Amino acid sequence: MKLRRLVVTLAMMVALVFVLSAIAFKGVTPPAPVVLAASGQAAPHCVPVGGTVMTNLIVTDPPTTLGTATGDLRGAVSATILNVSGGANGTTVFTVQHHFVTEAGDTITVAPANATVAPVGPGLAAVVSYPVEITGGTGKFASATGTIHNIGEVSLPNFPGLAGLTTVFRYSGQVCHAAQDNP
Repeated sequence: MKLRRLVVTLAMMVALVFVLSAIAFKGVTPPAPVVLAASGQAAPHCVPVGGTVMTNLIVTDPPTTLGTATGDLRGAVSATILNVSGGANGTTVFTVQHHFVTEAGDTITVAPANATVAPVGPGLAAVVSYPVEITGGTGKFASATGTIHNIGEVSLPNFPGLAGLTTVFRYSGQVCHAAQDNP
């Protein structure tokens, strides 16, 4: 009997503590979470990008293409071909340095990229791998990073010569801006 009375008393005391706690904290707003969006500790803000690039060879020494980009990175683009070498399984690898200027006048800086192409017909090659790493720029892209992947075709009517070279690509990927750069 004593044990039962002790258990009931203890249960009532615990219930009373919960009820009093609920009454005491009713209407109390929990503290706001810590927001680091404007600090160097915050994660970057990444956005998907996509569009097309179309270029023509305009300079032969060094071989450089010039063209337009549409979509999220719309503006002008050029690519200087730094090296052409044989790749695995009959592919050809073009090492390229790109130069982007957006419609707004911002520049996008990228690391040299390797475009791997495979022949699909006389003077025509399909792009099988072409990642481009964004490393910064000016304006909106001052602290930007990211990767864009390209698919497309390269017309090489005089290959192994580059005269007459034209390209068309579809790009997609993401651009990340440092947290303090976000609006």
